[in-house]
This record gives sequence, structure tokens and C-alpha cells, in this order.
Amino acid sequence: MKKSYKIDVDCANCANLMEEAARKTDGVKDASVSFMTLKMKVEFEEGADPAEVMPRVRENCRKMEDDCEVYI
Repeated sequence: MKKSYKIDVDCANCANLMEEAARKTDGVKDASVSFMTLKMKVEFEEGADPAEVMPRVRENCRKMEDDCEVYI
């Protein structure tokens, strides 16, 4: 399952850090972040519940860049 989320981030490098953090989160098969559109696209692993995975994605992104936001 793929879903798109709105994000708030200040620079392209921070967006890359968010993408990397999202990809490393359990339950995420793949993730991509577009700084230009301020969107994060997440592909979840088979059987993963997006409602459970996305709070962990948000937490991991904030560890990389504390002033970023992922709107769930």
C-alpha cells in the first residue's frame, strides 16, 4: 500500500535526511520525499498498518531534523 503525506521542511538536505529516516523505519518498504512539492510518499510492507507505522516514521524523521513535520 502506498500513501502520500504532506510535510513541512526547510531545506532540500533536510528532506533527504527525512527520506533516509523513513526508509529505515520498520514497516516501510520504500519512501521518497519531494522538497519541491513538500510531499512524502510511503510504500508500506505487506501487512503493515499505516496508522501504527507513521508515528514511528515521524519520530525517526524528527531525530534526523528536529524542526520537520509529517502531517498524518
